[in-house]
Amino acid sequence: MKEAEPNQGLVPGKKEILETRELISFYAHITPVLTCRSINALSGSKLFFKCENFQKAGAFKFRGAVNAVMRLSKKEASNGVATHSSGNHAQALSLASKLRGITARIVMPENASLVKVAAVESYGGIIRFCRPTLEDRETTLKEVIKESAAREIHPYNDYRIIAGQATAAAEFLEQISGLESIVVPVGGGGLLSGTILSARYFSSTVRIYGAEPEMANDAQESFRQKRFIPVKDPATVADGLRTSLGSLTFPIISGGAEDILTASEEGIILAMKIIWERMKVIVEPSAAVGLAVILENPDTFRGKRTGVILSGGNTDLSHLPWQIS
Repeated sequence: MKEAEPNQGLVPGKKEILETRELISFYAHITPVLTCRSINALSGSKLFFKCENFQKAGAFKFRGAVNAVMRLSKKEASNGVATHSSGNHAQALSLASKLRGITARIVMPENASLVKVAAVESYGGIIRFCRPTLEDRETTLKEVIKESAAREIHPYNDYRIIAGQATAAAEFLEQISGLESIVVPVGGGGLLSGTILSARYFSSTVRIYGAEPEMANDAQESFRQKRFIPVKDPATVADGLRTSLGSLTFPIISGGAEDILTASEEGIILAMKIIWERMKVIVEPSAAVGLAVILENPDTFRGKRTGVILSGGNTDLSHLPWQIS
C-alpha cells in the first residue's frame, strides 16, 4: 500500500489538544456517555460507552476534519479541500467545509454505499467516482487536486486530524472518573493515536487498547512485531477499519498502546446487535469492535472500569449484517 504524504509538524502536545478542544467547541458536539447493566453482566466489567455515533456527520471523524479545515489559512483554504474516502471522513470533511464556506472534493469508489454517497452530497461535497482500488483512488485524487489546486486533508495521517480525534478521549476522561482502560477501534489509527495522547496528558493510570477485526489485523501485527505491516485483503464487515496505519499514527500507537486485541466477524456482528437491542443505540460494525474485543477477551477487562468509544453510527439500514446470509 502506498502511503499518503503526511502533514508535517510535531506530535500534538497537551497545549495543542486543549486549544483544539476550544476551537472545535464551536462546531462539534460534546457526546454523551451511556451505560448498560445487561451488557455489564455479559462482560463482567463496568463499561462506559462514549457515543461518537451521536457526533455531527455521525462519527468521531468530524472532530479531526473540522479542526483541520478551520486551521487552514485563508490562502490555503481558497481552493477548497480534497480527499479520497468511501466513508465517514468523506462525510465529515464535506460538512466541515460547508461550515467554513469552502468546497470539498471527494473521490469515492463507484461501489460506495449509496447511503454514504447521499450523505456527502447532502453536505455539499462534490464527488468524483473512480474504480474501487487504492491505486485508482489515489490517481483520481491527484487529478482532482491538479485541476482544482485543492488542499488535501488525509483521513488520519495528519497531526491536525490526530489532535481533533484526541478531543474525544479528553472529554471522556472528564466525564467519567477512575477509568482503568479505554478500548478504541483502529483502522488508520487516528482515533487510537489521539486517545493515547489524551491519556498521556490527562490521566496517569488509564490504559489504552486498540480493537481490530481478526480479518484486518495489520495493526496488531505491526504493534507486536514493532514494524509497519500493511493490511492485506481485509475481508471484514467493519468497513471503517480496512485501512493500514499511517507513518504518523504507527509510532504513537507503538509507543503508547497497552495492546491491540482482535475480534471475530461473528463477534463483531453479535456485539453490534447487542448494542442495538440492549442500549437502543444505532452503531455501525466498526463501532461495535470494541465491545466485541471485550466479550472475546473477558479476563483482560473483568471487574475493571472500562471505556468504549462507539466510533460511529453511519449504517445502511437496508443491509444490516445479521440480515445478510
